[in-house]
Amino acid sequence: MRRARVFAWVGLWLLTSCGGRPLPEPPPPGDLPEAATGVVAQTGGSFRTEAVVAANPHAAEAGARVLAAGGSAVDAAVAVQMVLTVVEPQSSGIGGGAFLLHWDGARVDAWDGRETAPAAADARMFLDAAGQPRAFHDAVVGGLSVGVPGAVRMLEAAHRAHGRRPWASLFEEAIRLCDEGFEVSPRLNALLEGDVHLRKDPTALRHFYDAAGRALPVGTRLMNPPLSAVFRALAAQGADALHAGPLAAAVVEGVRAHPSNPGRLSRADLEAYRPVKRDALCADVDRWRICGMPPPSSGALAVAQILGIAGRVPAGVTGAAGDVDFLHRYIEASRLAFADRALYVADPAFVKAPGDGWASLLSPAYLSARAALVGPRAAVQVEAGVPDGTTTGALAPDPRAAFTGTSHVSIVDAEGHAVALTTSIEDAFGARLMVEGFLLNNQLTDFSFVPEVDGRPVANRVEPGKRPRSSMSPTLVFDRSSGALQLVVGSPGGAPIIHYTARTVWGALWDGQPLQTVVDAPNFGFTGGPVLLEVGRFEAAMKTGLEALGHKVEERPMPSGIHALMRVGTGWATAADPRREGAARGR
Repeated sequence: MRRARVFAWVGLWLLTSCGGRPLPEPPPPGDLPEAATGVVAQTGGSFRTEAVVAANPHAAEAGARVLAAGGSAVDAAVAVQMVLTVVEPQSSGIGGGAFLLHWDGARVDAWDGRETAPAAADARMFLDAAGQPRAFHDAVVGGLSVGVPGAVRMLEAAHRAHGRRPWASLFEEAIRLCDEGFEVSPRLNALLEGDVHLRKDPTALRHFYDAAGRALPVGTRLMNPPLSAVFRALAAQGADALHAGPLAAAVVEGVRAHPSNPGRLSRADLEAYRPVKRDALCADVDRWRICGMPPPSSGALAVAQILGIAGRVPAGVTGAAGDVDFLHRYIEASRLAFADRALYVADPAFVKAPGDGWASLLSPAYLSARAALVGPRAAVQVEAGVPDGTTTGALAPDPRAAFTGTSHVSIVDAEGHAVALTTSIEDAFGARLMVEGFLLNNQLTDFSFVPEVDGRPVANRVEPGKRPRSSMSPTLVFDRSSGALQLVVGSPGGAPIIHYTARTVWGALWDGQPLQTVVDAPNFGFTGGPVLLEVGRFEAAMKTGLEALGHKVEERPMPSGIHALMRVGTGWATAADPRREGAARGR
């Protein structure tokens, strides 16, 4: 792959960490999964044998304690997820789903804990009486958007295969934080104050707000006795405590009895849920082997396509200055990758992969053919590619890009085994529906609201039992010659997750920049609309240079939550994203 000076503009962007100064006002609701709330400078870390990087210091510390007690990377991931349910409720939790990549020193497995649509779901459930797509938050808030949660069942299955510590012991820190409380952070306070929907749920209103309806102040000690009881049940009974019995009945009642937007979830749906262990989707790009989640996630496909296509486009194609030229090539590669994503990617149990499988979208010949379409100016329109053996015209592209509330965890244990876990309840605070101390997901709105276009079905339409398409991109990168694990990475952030992950992989491995420098660097991307540049982070010349090439450019907050581990010598460098409140712990 031709090397590009992807981080040559690092000296130009304006890191606003000094004094915790907030970023500009976020876009309208629905455009971002979680609003930007400012940045806190991170220095990166270095650990000799094992490490956890997670979205909250409490979670990172819980995972590190499990590792120090002899636990595996999967053990630590379970403990981290339970703590995140307590301290980062806007992003993930036991009411949502997750994708987990696991490296055991010999192979990569992909554990799919994505939510599923209830048996009573149908393709038109997010259309209004006139047959038009409902407004995003009209569909999100309430029970209709709630899918069958899968995170706990998946973690239980992965623990059964790779755990070393007793299951019940992995809940201890989460239970303690529920019982003793934790201090409300500036980020949680800001997100609570800014959310206009969460207050509509009486349980959430009592838990997160004061008598006047104001968010609990920063530093307030927030306890959660109902969630403590749930954790104790999960510790004793396993995932059955959530998927059957009184807790399952409470979840179903909350969904189906919602006063304004009731849902279709049933106890049978909860009891029937099963995670899926899949083969990881891996692609060789230059000297690296990049592994991620296969569909229903679009992340691994899109990341590998973008890197593979951009690397095949000759530098200097635009005649513009180096940084503008690189971003043009990157964006045009993204445009092509997202066209494939919109047409083909959906739950493989319902939609056949193009060609001879998903790998057909990553073959060298296919990527070279796609790269040949990149010209010196922005493409007005691109279409999905047609791998050999693909029937054209069978599907219609999904016109919508999804933005979701999510969290990412990167872990390496003392055995060198690794976990990349991306976990989500979809929008910030999910469906704004709290049951027994935790929030339920709104993942069904990750399906296309439009089931068909001109009589052709959209691959990602709603169907009973189906898993919605995702952009989550937990990623493991290996050195092709030695087979050694080099990088563990992922991020929250909706469809731009793909770009947050891709730029981190490129910057850390192709450009060779220090990991924290890469994570700190400005965000950019393309998800189907204008080119996105992180507001306040680029000089004006970048925007005007791209516009001169025909790109429509929008500057906006892009609050990624990149958490990464990279091999450095015999140890591990760590980086947490300054845009959120993550931390690294280890030894």
